[in-house]
Amino acid sequence: MYGFEAMTFNIHGGYLEAIVRGYRSGLLTAADYNNLCQCETLDDIKMHLSATEYGPYLQNEPSPLHTTTIVEKCTLKLVDEYKHMLCQATEPLSTFLEYITYGHMIDNVVLIVTGTLHERDVHELLEKCHPLGMFDSIATLAVAQNMRELYRLVLVDTPLAPYFSECITSEDLDDMNIEIMRNTLYKAYLEDFYRFCQKLGGATAEIMSDLLAFEADRRAVNISINSIGTELTRDDRKKLYSKFGLLYPYGHEELAVCEDMDQVRSAMEKYPPYQSIFAKLSYGESQMLDKAFYEEEVKRLCLAFEQQFHYAVFFAYMRLKEQEIRNLMWISECVAQNQKSRVHDSVVFIF
Repeated sequence: MYGFEAMTFNIHGGYLEAIVRGYRSGLLTAADYNNLCQCETLDDIKMHLSATEYGPYLQNEPSPLHTTTIVEKCTLKLVDEYKHMLCQATEPLSTFLEYITYGHMIDNVVLIVTGTLHERDVHELLEKCHPLGMFDSIATLAVAQNMRELYRLVLVDTPLAPYFSECITSEDLDDMNIEIMRNTLYKAYLEDFYRFCQKLGGATAEIMSDLLAFEADRRAVNISINSIGTELTRDDRKKLYSKFGLLYPYGHEELAVCEDMDQVRSAMEKYPPYQSIFAKLSYGESQMLDKAFYEEEVKRLCLAFEQQFHYAVFFAYMRLKEQEIRNLMWISECVAQNQKSRVHDSVVFIF
């Protein structure tokens, strides 16, 4: 029952909620980002990060550093924290934590399949995979020629198996089919995660509904923008939209028929929470849309920590940490390529 979590939540979830709130206090602040943006070399970045939670992960790295090394070590810290929480978790929190990684599994599957299509080396592709989305049979993805084989040979034993039911076809894999497969899988995953959170009830259902609805709406907008000028029909587009969120169902009807960015904008401006996002962009501009969505997402994720006795803090922390790693990657790339003037373009401040 909603409102009664306080009576029983701490029996199983109290320790881990305290842990995740402790982790959250280690996220980089605006002052840290301002200092990082002043750095002249990657070694300066390493020196600044040595005073943060990332210190032990970077201390033994020799010079010259590479951006990939910094990102790899920061991701390793996230993975270690996640594994620690998963080891301590009991049901239903352990299932909730596993759901968080399914998105990375989908990205890894798409990365391997796309790389194999372009005749890239499998070992090289495996190194690029996100460690949170690894599963035992991932290396054998390279043998699949079409969706049916992909499912039968590899994915039937993974948590992604139920999501594949909608996109099993005998068509050969090409770039367009793979992108449709990614979005169909994500749609099924988000809907399943949404149903699971609704089943948990209470504050978890309330807060996660809002966060997942935002994710579903953002994906709907991105699908609409990316499919402008392609052979995707109106019905094809609608099949890729998740069946929940603020835009469901009327917003989806409008997005499905949009022919350019300005039409997408006018459809979205009817929804007050998204009106403020599109107000930041000038007409015809879509490059800054991702940053505007990330900023809105970060605001919502930070709000999840304002309430207690719910699982959404674990989801929020993982997402904020991923945003922090994206920020560090962008700053490191700008410093490495001597593009310091662009360093603030994609950094999303968390606090």
